[in-house]
Amino acid sequence: MTSVGIVVPAYDPDIDRLTAYLDALRETFDPAALRVELDAAGPGVADRIRDAGVTVAESAGRRGKGAAITAGFESLDTDVVAFADADGATPAGSLAEVVARVTDGDADLAVGSRRHPDATVESHQTVVRRLLGDGFAWLAGTLLAVDLHDYQCGAKALTAAAWERVREHLYEAGFAWDVELVAVGGALGCRVAEVPITWEDQPGSTVSTVRAPVGLLGALVRARHRAKRLGDSRLHAALAARGSDDRALIDRPGSHE
Repeated sequence: MTSVGIVVPAYDPDIDRLTAYLDALRETFDPAALRVELDAAGPGVADRIRDAGVTVAESAGRRGKGAAITAGFESLDTDVVAFADADGATPAGSLAEVVARVTDGDADLAVGSRRHPDATVESHQTVVRRLLGDGFAWLAGTLLAVDLHDYQCGAKALTAAAWERVREHLYEAGFAWDVELVAVGGALGCRVAEVPITWEDQPGSTVSTVRAPVGLLGALVRARHRAKRLGDSRLHAALAARGSDDRALIDRPGSHE
């Protein structure tokens, strides 16, 4: 039987919403591991989450979504690793459909999609956030070899073998980690499947509508560069030789907590 481990990155979570979501994930999957990577939480928050019967790994500071998921995946010993955002915008049943594409052997990396024509969106983001998201998805599809409707939905799953291949090539500590994962996975020959989901926008996003687009554009360019370099582009190999990347996430302090 294929074992599944799920990581939920959480920063300043709504505790009641998160614990209800964890209950739903447990009931839907009965996962071999269910782990919350908790950043910069107040007193007692971790204990309340542990009371929901899950493993909690705490970081005193804010690592960023990508760094938190990476640390969580590094701690798992399952056949499939998956993550879901703590706000529960992707219902447990939809995450199960994403995971199924991997456990069934159809894909090495499955990506949930809010913008797929067959997705069901039960409540929408603000107009500004939706336009920014649509614009970013279009640009990412233009620049990257993997063409998707949605790169940043908080629901993805991959085989342990695929994780082993991509893990040393991931650098983006924040929200851009999603698009980097897809870019690197595609460059390394992973079979990528886009899975339409049911999705409901949740209030209280920690993503700035002002700073995030600028940061994501820079991260997209970096992800394209790294993917091209992995694809044996002489130009991008030369550019990499002239510059100096930061350490990969797995080589940074706290990645194996």
